[in-house]
Amino acid sequence: MLYPFKFKAHLFHKIWGGHTIEKWYDHVPADFENVGESWVMSDVDKYPTEVVNGSHEGDTLQDLLEVYMDELVGGKVYDVFGNHFPLLLKFIDATDDLSIQVHPDDDYALENEQSLGKTEMWYVLPPAEDASVYLGWKEEMTPSLIHKAIEEGSLARYLRDYKVRAGEVAYIPAGTVHAMRRNTIVAEIQENSDITYRLYDYNRVGNDGKMRPLHLDKALEVMDFNPQQEASVSHPEPVVNGAVNLQQTPYFTANLLTLTHAVQRDYAPLDSFVAYMCVKGSCAIKALDAEQDQTVTMKQGEAVLVPASLNDIVIDPQGESQLIEIYMEL
Repeated sequence: MLYPFKFKAHLFHKIWGGHTIEKWYDHVPADFENVGESWVMSDVDKYPTEVVNGSHEGDTLQDLLEVYMDELVGGKVYDVFGNHFPLLLKFIDATDDLSIQVHPDDDYALENEQSLGKTEMWYVLPPAEDASVYLGWKEEMTPSLIHKAIEEGSLARYLRDYKVRAGEVAYIPAGTVHAMRRNTIVAEIQENSDITYRLYDYNRVGNDGKMRPLHLDKALEVMDFNPQQEASVSHPEPVVNGAVNLQQTPYFTANLLTLTHAVQRDYAPLDSFVAYMCVKGSCAIKALDAEQDQTVTMKQGEAVLVPASLNDIVIDPQGESQLIEIYMEL
């Protein structure tokens, strides 16, 4: 039976992680010093998220795909991706700078990593005090200049540094050198990939006490050496009880819903699943065309998947709530 599915987040301790998003969850392992990431909708090997509501409780996202196929994700999506969910949704809490890194595109990743590439989007969350991100080069770069800058520890000065505030959106196409910096919390929407090539990591050690590996050779093969020409950060203005587009890409469409009362969303024109990430408050979600009443509640830090075969959805907020609405248009 199909209905809106809520998932249990996978939590990850990170050396750069913070103490904000861990407050959203009641299953933080006792030995975690912090929570750097929560994967709230994942079909990544080793970390598939499990349903926590209804008759499919305990089933993974992969289990749902194998049973419901195009009914779950949509005909065009299933034709392209088969029994693999195309996106990975997560929250990230950084109290220290993340590594300077780059992700491959689909062609390179499929040939070299047997994976999708990674184009991603960040939606900045409060408090965002002194938050910033590196996105793209300030000037034309060369491999020799990059090698020299890494040796000198000066790579960051060649990157564009954007101050960001809550409600802003950063778009990071595959091949863009980037890094999230300290005091930054985001909701991240990305292709279903866990491929990251680090160029520089401030000589830090990982959870195992060893220097974290770099991937400079592969990074040089996939990166864009050209300077960033256009601003990669935008600030869409919310529409109360309506939707505003955050980002439209070949890989996903993301909208922000700001709600103070119940609204109905009609997804009949789509041939796609719809995913929600709750970034503020809480709400109840009901599919009017489901076989049985399967109302699901969600709060900040949680995600819900609406199957493609369900079209009439009512979202009822408790006070002011905000959701990121995500789907695919192939």
